[in-house]
Amino acid sequence: MSTVLLTAFTCGWMTLPTAFFLEGEEGNLRIPAIAFLIDHPKGLALFDTGLGARFEQPPGAPPRGVELESEGRIGKRLEAIGVDPLKIRWIINSHLHTDHAGGNRDLPNATVVVQQVEWDFAFQGKDRAYHQAEFDTGQPVMKVQGEHDMFGDGSVMLFPSPGHTPGHQCARVRTPTGVAILAADCCNLRRSIDELRLPDHCFNPQQYLDTLKLLRSRERLGERVFPGHDPDFWAAMPQNRAMDRLVTQS
Repeated sequence: MSTVLLTAFTCGWMTLPTAFFLEGEEGNLRIPAIAFLIDHPKGLALFDTGLGARFEQPPGAPPRGVELESEGRIGKRLEAIGVDPLKIRWIINSHLHTDHAGGNRDLPNATVVVQQVEWDFAFQGKDRAYHQAEFDTGQPVMKVQGEHDMFGDGSVMLFPSPGHTPGHQCARVRTPTGVAILAADCCNLRRSIDELRLPDHCFNPQQYLDTLKLLRSRERLGERVFPGHDPDFWAAMPQNRAMDRLVTQS
C-alpha cells in the first residue's frame, strides 16, 4: 500500500462568531481557511482550495472579516514551494462552500472529486455559503457516492461525513508517520470532537453528531483527526512543506 506526503497551506482567514462553531459560545473567532496538497505516486491532488479571488485584498488593507492577500491564494501557495498549479490532477472538495472551493478555478487542469449529493445540493440555492461561479467552472467533475478509494490502493480513502452539509466528505490519508483524517467542517475545532459539541447551525444536527462520534472512534484506533478551522491546532501544523510528523491531538 502506498503512503503519501501531505503539505498544509493557509489560504485566507475569516472572523466569525464563535457560536458558528460551538453553539452557545460568545465572542468571535479568527479561523484559517485551509488546503492540503496530497502527493501520491499517481499524481498530485488537493484537499480543498481555501478562499478564492473574490476575497483578495491588496497588502495592508484593513481586515473586513475575510482576509486574503494574493500570495495566500492556493495557486501562489503551490508556486512558492515549486509546484506548478497546472500539474494538479484532482481537487477533492470536502464540500463546496466558498472557503473550501474558492480556489478551484486556480487549478484549471484538475478534476473535481465531490460527493454526488453535495454537488446536487449546491445548485439548489438553499445555502448562501455556496457561490456557484467558484465551483461550476467547467472543470471535469467526478461525482462519487459513499466511500471512494481515491488511488485504488487504500492510501487516500474518501468517506461521507454529513451534517454540516448533506454531502460533506473527509479524506483518510495514510502518511509515512501515521493516518490523518482531514475533517474540514464536520469537525471545526478540537473542542467539537472532545466535547461532542455542535455549531449553532448545520444542515442536519443528528448527522453532525453521528459524524463526530465516528471520528472519535477512528481516533481510538490511533488515527489523527485534523479539525477544519481550529486556530490553535493550526498554529502547530507544519506548513508549506511536506509533513515529517502528524500534529498531536492536544
